[in-house]
Amino acid sequence: MTLSGVPVRDALDSAVIALRAGGVESPRLDAELLLAHALGVERTALMLDPARPVEGPAVRIFQEAVRRRAVEREPLAYITGLRAFRRLVLAVDRRVLIPRPETELLVEAALELPHGTRALDVGTGSGAAALALKDERPDLIVTGIDVSADALAVARANAQRLGLQVDFRVGDLLEGAPAADAVIANLPYVESGARLQPEIARHEPAIALRAGPDGLEVVRRLIEQAATGPARWLALELGLSQARAVERLARRAGFATVEIRRDLAGHERVVVVRR
Repeated sequence: MTLSGVPVRDALDSAVIALRAGGVESPRLDAELLLAHALGVERTALMLDPARPVEGPAVRIFQEAVRRRAVEREPLAYITGLRAFRRLVLAVDRRVLIPRPETELLVEAALELPHGTRALDVGTGSGAAALALKDERPDLIVTGIDVSADALAVARANAQRLGLQVDFRVGDLLEGAPAADAVIANLPYVESGARLQPEIARHEPAIALRAGPDGLEVVRRLIEQAATGPARWLALELGLSQARAVERLARRAGFATVEIRRDLAGHERVVVVRR
């Protein structure tokens, strides 16, 4: 793919062919986002000026980005280094799981917490949920905890860049965490034998994905810990078909009230429990 001096429209057409051949599900959208990234412009700028020539350093940047996406199936967010999440744009790399739209439902549940609640985001990763919660509810006292020091480095950098005051700490679930009134968690919930898309299996951190034969090993440990701690409210993001099993776990642990919330696709995605 020789692009130097070709107009945007032709560069995009060439990239779409390569991305489609590589098995990328949304080749046109990805091509547009990668070219916008290479040129340092918004995606809409490509639509407004399709005759603009692609030249200079942008040629190499775009060609390498398309190769990574098509051949290596590297996620778009890792190539651009950015991911939008609610009102925020977060920096992400291979040290952290890429924030998903489903996790926004977890944040929405926590937005209902009373004023001044001490909220703990367990398995915070890039800090997406914790930072979004602090951004939209500055009255909350928000802490993020993660077992990965590398992930926390990303989260702290995001907090500093966004100017949001969230305390990030290293810890295994609730071990090492400060006392909290409420806990939110997007923990690993993929079954150990499940097949994953190349973008996930090859590039995202396995520690943030897999959790035993039923995908609930980590969630089970958190519920057990939370049952003896001060938090009286717990919200968990889960995989498909896991909500009912987690409801049973929560009730056995002493959480009397269990509410299951569905995502936009109608899947049972978040379990909110109270005691």
